[in-house]
Amino acid sequence: LILNTKNLLHIEDGAFRNLPRLKYLSICNTGIRQFPDLTQIFSLEAHFILELCDNLRMTTIPQNAFQGMNNESLTLKLYKNGFEDIHSHAFNGTKLNQLILKDNKNLRWIHDDALRGATGPDVLDVSSTALESLPSYGLEAIQVLNATSSYSLKRLPPLDKFSSLLEAVLTYPSHCCAFRNLRTEKKNSLLSIFNNFSKECESTMRKPTNEIFYRDDSYKTSPWSAEKNVYPFATDEETSPYSYSAIFDYSEMTGFDFEYDFCQPKILTCTPEPDAFNPCEDILGYSFLRVLIWFINILAIAGNFTVLLVLITSHYKLTVPRFLMCNLSFADFCMGLYLLLIASVDAQTSGQYYNHAIDWQTGRGCSTAGFFTVFASELSVYTLTVITIERWHTITYAMQLDRKLRLRHAVPIMLGGWIFSVLIAVLPLLGVSSYMKVSICLPMDIETGLSQAYILLILVLNVVAFIVICVCYVKIYIAVQNPELVAANKDTKVAKRMAILIFTDFTCMAPISFFAISAAFKVPLITVTNSKILLVLFYPVNSCANPFLYAIFTKAFRRDFFLLMSKFGCCKTRAELYRMNYFSAYTSNCKNGSSATGPSKTSQALLFLSALEK
Repeated sequence: LILNTKNLLHIEDGAFRNLPRLKYLSICNTGIRQFPDLTQIFSLEAHFILELCDNLRMTTIPQNAFQGMNNESLTLKLYKNGFEDIHSHAFNGTKLNQLILKDNKNLRWIHDDALRGATGPDVLDVSSTALESLPSYGLEAIQVLNATSSYSLKRLPPLDKFSSLLEAVLTYPSHCCAFRNLRTEKKNSLLSIFNNFSKECESTMRKPTNEIFYRDDSYKTSPWSAEKNVYPFATDEETSPYSYSAIFDYSEMTGFDFEYDFCQPKILTCTPEPDAFNPCEDILGYSFLRVLIWFINILAIAGNFTVLLVLITSHYKLTVPRFLMCNLSFADFCMGLYLLLIASVDAQTSGQYYNHAIDWQTGRGCSTAGFFTVFASELSVYTLTVITIERWHTITYAMQLDRKLRLRHAVPIMLGGWIFSVLIAVLPLLGVSSYMKVSICLPMDIETGLSQAYILLILVLNVVAFIVICVCYVKIYIAVQNPELVAANKDTKVAKRMAILIFTDFTCMAPISFFAISAAFKVPLITVTNSKILLVLFYPVNSCANPFLYAIFTKAFRRDFFLLMSKFGCCKTRAELYRMNYFSAYTSNCKNGSSATGPSKTSQALLFLSALEK
């Protein structure tokens, strides 16, 4: 034992020479800087144990560091040292039983060939290290793998490298998904072989009695026993081709190491098990969602980008409705970007998400996606509410021009919405809930009271916004429903248009809010897997529908669109037609306006009704 000698800075080569009866060597808590020469020990003892610990100045394990130390079973306890890397062939010439590398906080790299030339190890412990990957060679013999608190180890080698693995204690639950798949493959392979041998055994058991052979030579009637004394049911396993060892020894055939109790395989155990928030599946889970999300995000991005482009480049005066529509389109465009990001990562990691889960959920990608979706969702709901209130205000106070909403009023209102949306989206990045909880990067962490309050606040505000929108549209409908002013067919069209607007809002908000509120109270009514259906089919409904319901389907937008296209030499005839119609409507409006001191309630209602019908 060499213990607690901080002043020991160097051990000369050959210091440990020809020690055939040495069973245990411990060098701990010293000041040595270079790995000691252990290659001349030549111990003959079985189960030799080498312990190197708390040597903080020792940074490297060189090539052939243990060659010649012992030719029997070897346990290496190399923990709490200053190791930063382990070189190629470092364990060459050893028969490793256990290789303990835990608590080497600075150990970041093990060469892929570090275990080349070695037999084993059966047990590998790399817990509490800074390793980013395991060596690609020499993992086939490992039966127990311990990698707890190894937060930099985010990816595992190919699963076929762990052909003998029976127990894994890891840092991240997603990695156990990989071993769950491996366990299933082993089980299926074993069952297939077992079924084949079972059929052969059954056929042998059912042979006629005159074909059953005994040890008594007088009963030898089989050609099998003519050459050698071999009996199918002999008690001597070496003389029976159908002995249990012959029938059930599949390790060489399958490449997997199993113990059998009448062909029962060992169970590969892995902890920590995946939880309800991170099941063993790809980001989107279902194949049909993988197709739908591309269609939806392209529709949302293309539709909202077109609306933004047309409204921004229009040479007509920027009115309050145009300004609000620009904000709504930008919010819904951000939602499309979120869906595009989720769809792209899902396509890249399909089938192997377990190996990318940690990088994705703890990295900037998921944080960016989460910020986009929360910001877009809140700004969209806020803007929809403002647009609805503005429409209600316009028709309710049509006679009072001094109460008309101006652009100077709308700008600070929307500025408040932007500040609110940014603040809500930033909070999970500051520790209030988290975007890392699930693969779709929504703030589903409700472990703390503050996080739970944050989720409930968002949901309650969304429900209140939906109620405000519904109430305003009902009041608008009542205001314009005047049989003396509006024809019955127009009244029906207005009702249908309002119903569509409210239905899209309800479709988007109701399912999400209902299940999210129940989950916020820790009474989940839906799994994360099923919630992904809501994410794709309901969550982005507004983002896809808004540009069409509020802009693209209106005559004003079509006019601006064709006027923009005419600048590039396209659709000139349609653009000219829209110019003439606009000029005629403007002239007519001026003439009607000159006969009165101000617009009547009737004219305002008709104008608003016309806008709805567009």
